[in-house]
Amino acid sequence: MADRPRNILVCSCEDTVPLDGEAVRRVCRDSVVVEGRQFCRAELERFRKLASGGEPIVVACTQEAPLFDEVAAGIEDSGALTFVNIRETAGWSKDAKTAGPKMAALIAASAEPTPDFPFVSLNSEGVTLIYGRDERAIEAANLLKDHLDVTVLIRPPGDLAPMRVTEFPVVKGTVRAAKGYLGAFEITVDDYAVPSPSSRGALSFGTARNGAVSRCDILVDLSGGPSLFAAADLRDGYLRADPGDPAAVLRAVLRARDLTGTFDKPRYIAFSEDLCAHSRSKIVGCRRCLDLCPTGAITPAGDHVAIDPQICAGCGQCAAACPTGAASYVLPPSDALLRKLRVLMSAYRDASGKQAIVLFHDAEHGGELINALARNGDGLPANVLPVEVNEVTQVGLEAVAAVFAYGASAARLLIRAKPRHDVAGLYKTVSLAEPILAGLGFNGTRVATIETDDPDALGESLRGILPMNGATKPATFSATGHKRDVMRLALRELHAAAPLPVDIVPLPEGAPFGTVEVNIEGCTLCLSCVSACPTGALSDDPERPMLRFAEDACVQCGLCKATCPEKVISLKPQIDFRAATAMSRIIKQEDPAECIRCGKPFGVKSSVDRVVAKLEGKHWMYKESKKRLDVIRMCEDCRVVAMAEEQFDPYGAPQRPRLRTTEDYLREREEKGEG
Repeated sequence: MADRPRNILVCSCEDTVPLDGEAVRRVCRDSVVVEGRQFCRAELERFRKLASGGEPIVVACTQEAPLFDEVAAGIEDSGALTFVNIRETAGWSKDAKTAGPKMAALIAASAEPTPDFPFVSLNSEGVTLIYGRDERAIEAANLLKDHLDVTVLIRPPGDLAPMRVTEFPVVKGTVRAAKGYLGAFEITVDDYAVPSPSSRGALSFGTARNGAVSRCDILVDLSGGPSLFAAADLRDGYLRADPGDPAAVLRAVLRARDLTGTFDKPRYIAFSEDLCAHSRSKIVGCRRCLDLCPTGAITPAGDHVAIDPQICAGCGQCAAACPTGAASYVLPPSDALLRKLRVLMSAYRDASGKQAIVLFHDAEHGGELINALARNGDGLPANVLPVEVNEVTQVGLEAVAAVFAYGASAARLLIRAKPRHDVAGLYKTVSLAEPILAGLGFNGTRVATIETDDPDALGESLRGILPMNGATKPATFSATGHKRDVMRLALRELHAAAPLPVDIVPLPEGAPFGTVEVNIEGCTLCLSCVSACPTGALSDDPERPMLRFAEDACVQCGLCKATCPEKVISLKPQIDFRAATAMSRIIKQEDPAECIRCGKPFGVKSSVDRVVAKLEGKHWMYKESKKRLDVIRMCEDCRVVAMAEEQFDPYGAPQRPRLRTTEDYLREREEKGEG
């Protein structure tokens, strides 16, 4: 079945889409291209016949995907279906007649498989807390009481009329802290009190107490105060609405009614603790992910961090910023995204496409804008290749580098005018890519964000990009492996394809590439930095005192700098394209200190000589006996033997002067007065 040729159904959608079947055949050589005018209606029987053959089918239409799925489900042994949108992304455009290469590229890229990804489960039994300030909270509770287990928490002063029949609990209090997610919220309440059953005109409450803890599955916030969580709309099970907006309150109530049962959500991030460069020996180095996570799903956990998959909303900024690849995105993994980009760009070139602009966008925001632009405006330009990702903020440096290595002339990242969460990580990715591209001869604004909610503004921005040439010899590499390896590969291929390749490009502070600079005179070769380095960029030599550095492994986490007792290490962010094939360089080496008794190397000669020079003739232990001083020049084994043979008394120090007291000073003063 897997070896059978695909059937590719391209439809002109009642002649509204000009088709270039030859371009599709040129880039999809192992497939059978079938052209039609209305596969979803008048020519549905053609689709049914092809589906009966058992071969995989690519349908170049997403609007009627449910219909095609339904028809295929009724056919025994029907082929696997894949859908790709060429109408809104290419065919409905004022450039449609020249969009053939783009259509062919989009169809070719749709064949690239998407790896499976794991899920986590959220379980909700419908226990609901409504946090409000007035009668609106009671009204919401009345709408939910027959569907959920409801409790109302009223924020003071919150004057309420007593209910004729107590159908759900109403208590008073102010939420001091909240944590958790759908099915596992925990709220700490101050000024907590229950109402008196004898309340008459208005609810009166008993004695209040602080620190009350409540647990619930669903949290509906109608308090009108600040959000209880950062990035509130990304917290599953937390529904927040303005109590002064009845429509918003009703939407929150309707959403709450559906939040009972077991829900699966993707485990967006794969995390490897052993690769994390967060800290060593309680000294903090890298904290990029901690600073970027909008939901607070990432917390320190010893030498590494921990990512709570139930809280994680999948923005992907941690994975894009992680210098070691400890955190990697799985929807899809970075290597799978690069393989799709490879097929897309290669097919576009094979179909004679020129000056490609890659547009990264998500489905919810970007997909809707592209759809609106196609239906009501001029559509996307013919050279703009849309690439849909789960979240635009997941796009990292490896994807940007690969886009230009594969021959794109520009890249744009489409985000909301007012993002749902902080997108600082995306800005850092762009600010990191810019100097690399400029340093390699890609002049002009090659990569940038487009921040708009207006489809016409999107179209104007894309059509306003000046024509620029891409790589003269585009790369054809296929990425595979872990994120850091994929990033290194993409950057090497970008360097090879660049118009003006150079060996070293300076980078801004915080970049995940660079070298370390060591003040050689101040370094004592204590090798604390070696033990702290999480990637092995700094290493020693088991045979002699030596400090080595491999720049290709350095992630600029700063642990070596923070650990160094002499404070002689500094970081220099840069990318050296020779580092991948270069040998580790020797930063400092010295002669070993050899034991004067057995000849065994046991330390750094200069350090031992320095200690001897400081103690000789100055410390009471070494003033009279040369044998005591020789102990410092011995290894740990011989030192014990020598001390036992010579019967060194570690308590033989001269008696310390008696402590002077107030009486001593008074007596001396009296004696001087008598004199």
